[in-house]
Amino acid sequence: MKHRRVFSAPDVHVASSAIAAARANGIRDDCISLVARSDVELESISPDRINVEKDTVPAALRGALEGGSLGLLAGVIAMLVPAFGVTIAGAGLITAIGAMVGTWSSALIGSAVPDAVRRQFEKEIERGQILVVVDGDKDTLTATEAALAKLGAQALPFDHLSLTS
Repeated sequence: MKHRRVFSAPDVHVASSAIAAARANGIRDDCISLVARSDVELESISPDRINVEKDTVPAALRGALEGGSLGLLAGVIAMLVPAFGVTIAGAGLITAIGAMVGTWSSALIGSAVPDAVRRQFEKEIERGQILVVVDGDKDTLTATEAALAKLGAQALPFDHLSLTS
């Protein structure tokens, strides 16, 4: 299971060195991204390195779980009320519809919400810090954290499971 860690670099030079150090510690290139203010991103950061994630996938997963749960509850209640005439198959259908509606509506909302890194470290980004986002296993991240600290990148309090494979 991969985890996501975030490091704060004071400038583009430190961020570039941090990327090289992360690669040297075994982090794959597609597991490293940068987050910065839009003017810094446009002027100084390669487009393939910019983190443009939104909260779409996590929101859709939460919506599927919550919508499916509510659909299941509605289906069971409908089965228990004889006047509705709902069978087990009908309750299953109501559950599936609830999950689909929950997924769809949550994904739409999540597509407008910045990802967790941007939300949590908004002040650092606005101050001009460049965030280096690294995904990897715990052992590799521990070695990477030590290497990045030597370069001047500060580890921020963020350790979440990553959706990358």
